[in-house]
Order: sequence, then C-alpha cells, then structure tokens
Amino acid sequence: MLIDVIFLFMAGLIGGVLNSIAGGGSFITFPALVFVGVPPLMANATNTFSSCAGYFSGAYAFRHKLKEHKKEMLLTILFSLLGGSLGAFLLLKTPEASFEKVIPWLLLFATLLFIFGGRANTLLQSYSEKNKYALQFKSIFLSLSLLSVCVYGGFFNAGLGIVILSYLTLSGHKNINVMNGLKLVVSSAVSLAAILLFILSDSIAWVEGSIVLVGTLLGGYYSAHISMKLNQQYIRWFVIFMSAVITVYFFYVTFA
Repeated sequence: MLIDVIFLFMAGLIGGVLNSIAGGGSFITFPALVFVGVPPLMANATNTFSSCAGYFSGAYAFRHKLKEHKKEMLLTILFSLLGGSLGAFLLLKTPEASFEKVIPWLLLFATLLFIFGGRANTLLQSYSEKNKYALQFKSIFLSLSLLSVCVYGGFFNAGLGIVILSYLTLSGHKNINVMNGLKLVVSSAVSLAAILLFILSDSIAWVEGSIVLVGTLLGGYYSAHISMKLNQQYIRWFVIFMSAVITVYFFYVTFA
C-alpha cells in the first residue's frame, strides 16, 4: 500500500510538471492509476479529477501573464465549461473502446496544427483583410474549434494541453508563456465541469485520485514558475517533442 502511495504521488508530481510546461502529464498519471488497479474508465475520470489541481495551481502561477487577456478569458471559460460538460456526458454514455481508435488521429492533427498553426493563422489573417466575410468565418471557425477542443478534454483528458496549445497557435497567439497560462485556464474550466458530472455518476476513485492530486498540485505550481524563466523557443520545441512522442505512443497502443 505504501509503495502504491509513493508511486501515485510521484506520477502526479511528474504529471503536474509536464502539464504546466507543455502538456501530456496524463500520459503519466492515467497509466499509473490503471497500474494500481483502478478500472480504465474510472481511471480516465479519476485522472481528470487528479489533474485539475495542477491546472489550477499552474494557472494561478501564470496570473500576471494573463492580465491583458481578461476579456478573452471570460468567453474562453464559458466555452470551456460548456465543452467540458458535453465531453464528460459523452464519456459516460459511450463505450471507451469506440473512441480510442480516433485519439491517435486527433493527436496527430493537433501536433501538425501546433507546428503549422502560426502560418495558417497568417494566411487566414491575410485573407480576412481582403474579404469582408472571411473575418466572420474565422471567428466562427475558431469558436467551434475551441468548443471541440473542450469536448475532447471532457471526454478524454490525455493530450488536452497539446490540443489547446495547437488551438491557441491557430488563433494567433505567439507568446508561449501567455499560451501556457491560457492553456491551464481552459484545462481548469474543462476539468471542473467534467468532474461535477463524474461525481454525480460516482466515477471517481477518491483515495487513489487524491494522492495523485497532491502531486499534480505541487508539480504544476512550481514548474509554472520555472517555465516562465526558460527560453520560449526551447519550450516550443519541447512541446513539439512531447506531442510527437504522445502521438506515436497512441498509434502504437491502438494499432500495434
């Protein structure tokens, strides 16, 4: 039992660090919960609960970077709560196996979007300046993209950080510290909405999840401070590396 406690705490600590710097912490915490005996579907819901603390602590650490984005955050949080609720509802109604085969392709899309999203945004912006209807299309497209990202997060928390960063790149953000802060705000709202539904359906393993939660809380807060001192280009390359590894992992697990 003591070994399981230490194992889950360390998994949460490492997961919290990854979530604050780039994303992908769930690929540490989710398997850890399954390894100690939590059923996969319950481990998925429990992982959302456990990761939420790291999201909140990380977002708080980034609060000074987000002061100039208050208006954007209000609408983003509303979309996140709506999408997170819908995603969690779908998880509770859909067999997990039916979604697993789609996940690698979503992650591949997210990885490519993060790499080329800046260029895509430049093209969209250029076209918007020449076409009066294109600006409205871009706004609708980005809103639907954010809602889709949040539905994904409510359904399956793993890889959420990478997907959110990809969306933020496409929407025109370039400062990786601001992007990480917004990513954690979105992740917090999505997780909070999903957790409420998971509690009502009794889908959370509270003991195991609480141990992981303490680790993500500590890892998320302290690593957020560290990431703000790192070179932005290094963080960007780290995000690309992590997203590529995560994508390959899921292709292997799903189709090997």
